[in-house]
Amino acid sequence: MNASKPPEPRHLQLAENLDLTAVAPLHENLTSMRGEDLVIDASAVERLGGQCVQILLSAHQSWAEDDASFQIENASENFLAAIALLGVEPGDLHVTEVLQ
Repeated sequence: MNASKPPEPRHLQLAENLDLTAVAPLHENLTSMRGEDLVIDASAVERLGGQCVQILLSAHQSWAEDDASFQIENASENFLAAIALLGVEPGDLHVTEVLQ
């Protein structure tokens, strides 16, 4: 009998501009993936607004409650600077890789 492999995590590429106009699409994308292991690529992020940070923080908490993996990889310098400005540590969003 073959042991089944765990399912591959879902992937989400964040947009370059995560301002107020990106709030609804980001929320919809994350909601459609809830409960599944998720890897978010933040390499393209140039601008990140407070509302989108709140959505990411809420998603991180929701994934933890669902006992699913949630991680952000390839965080751009602008992504890291924006969350720092808002008092959010990379660990608060489970940022696992940072672009050099």
